[in-house]
Amino acid sequence: MKITPDTQIRNVVKLNFKTAQLFHANNIDYCCGGSKTISEACHDAGIQPEKLIVQLEKVAENGDPDTEYINSLSPDELCDYIVKRHHSYVKNSIPFLKDSLEKICNVHGTNHPELFEIKKLFNESAGELIMHMQKEEIMLFPYIQKMVKAKKDDSPISRSVFGSVTNRIRMMVSEHEAEGSRFDKIAEISKNYNIPGDACTTYKATFKKLNEFENDLHRHIHLENNILFPNAKLAWPDQIMYLEFTDKPELKNR
Repeated sequence: MKITPDTQIRNVVKLNFKTAQLFHANNIDYCCGGSKTISEACHDAGIQPEKLIVQLEKVAENGDPDTEYINSLSPDELCDYIVKRHHSYVKNSIPFLKDSLEKICNVHGTNHPELFEIKKLFNESAGELIMHMQKEEIMLFPYIQKMVKAKKDDSPISRSVFGSVTNRIRMMVSEHEAEGSRFDKIAEISKNYNIPGDACTTYKATFKKLNEFENDLHRHIHLENNILFPNAKLAWPDQIMYLEFTDKPELKNR
């Protein structure tokens, strides 16, 4: 694929996930902002698109096995991958981060009062992410998997219990944006997870884990916003349209 100023960011990252590091280094959001063109994103970031494109092409020309694996997955398989890889990571990481943030607030809060705001933001995010993942695992992902199976079997599929699939996807994307913004704030307050001179071992481990958590969240959101959801809509577009149609109360009984 030739990268141009009109190429959408998500298509570059889908080509080779290693390009995400370049976007991140230039303060360009590749997950929630993946629909922007390189030209638009560079304008917002105040950088020259031509210079960034040269760097992106250099990275993209080298293959990435992880990207190739993700691109080989069907939407139903990608649902399983996201749950096993990213949902599990979030669930397993939250208790450690909650406990560690509490500890460093107690020990370092006097000298670093910003820790209390970071703890508050993370606890809010943790609660929202758990509910968000439950909605995906209980409702959206199983229905996407049913859609894919029905298409493979050339069989009909019953209407989802939650109404329009596209509306549900739109809701998930909106929630992704909210959590992305919350972690932007955490990164800003922590000065991009800068470790102060008086930091203890727990402080260092906590900020390292927070940074890792944010990076994982970006990839997690990218896989859903830029790959899974668009591919799910393509899996059975007629079914999606039907659900949109029957979701309108004034049309249900016609």
